Amino acid sequence: MPKILIVDDDPDIVEAMRLPLEANNYQVVSASSAKEGLEKVLKERPGLVILDVMIETTTEGFHFAYKLRSESPDSPYKDFRTVPILMITAIHKVAPFRFSPREDESFLPVDDFIEKPIEPRALLEKVFHLLKK
Repeated sequence: MPKILIVDDDPDIVEAMRLPLEANNYQVVSASSAKEGLEKVLKERPGLVILDVMIETTTEGFHFAYKLRSESPDSPYKDFRTVPILMITAIHKVAPFRFSPREDESFLPVDDFIEKPIEPRALLEKVFHLLKK
């Protein structure tokens, strides 16, 4: 099974995702900041990234996604541009703006979304679908 990197600063959320993923034989690593997450991308070489929108700041998850998907030939993440990103968020509950990966992939380069609180079955379905691509 591919390795999954969870980037979220809430240890309870990380654990709530880790348990059903590991119970379904996924290997899980985590990072509690965008900087640590990008370091772990290089070190752990995940097959999927589960990324919180609001890590250190309200939009830090977006910046992480932009860096990972950078088209720059000098990007240290160029080998990981196609790694699927599942963005987890509660931002719709705390901010007035709305977004979706289907609206404009250049604006928000992620593959799918899942809203908090995360239902384990929905998480597993999305992970399976994204890894199957």
